[in-house]
Order: sequence, then structure tokens, then C-alpha cells
Amino acid sequence: MLMWLLVFVLASIVFSALLPHLERFGFGRLPLDLRFRLFGRVWLFPLGSSLLLSVIAWVVARLLR
Repeated sequence: MLMWLLVFVLASIVFSALLPHLERFGFGRLPLDLRFRLFGRVWLFPLGSSLLLSVIAWVVARLLR
């Protein structure tokens, strides 16, 4: 379980760094993506986008098998 938490945190960091480029494709604005402003900063928890990217990665991995 700790490994999955670490993977999710690392994926969230990478996703946040790539978000300006991915917003052109609709990522970051999906239904489960939480975005709010607190202390003058925008906080993003991309749950829906992470789930979608995980499914896409799983499908690609299954096809390459």
C-alpha cells in the first residue's frame, strides 16, 4: 500500500508539472479533478485525470504484452 501511495504522489507531481500542456487536451478539468484557491495559491488534486491516465497506461501495457 505504501508503494501505491508513493506512486500516486510521484504521478501527481509529474502531472502538475505537465498540466499546462495537458489542459489543451482536457486533462485537469475532468469531473473528480479538485481545484481550489487557498492562501493565494491554486491547489489541484487531479483524481479524475489520474484515473484516466492510469487506465490508458494499463491498456497500453496490455496491448504491448
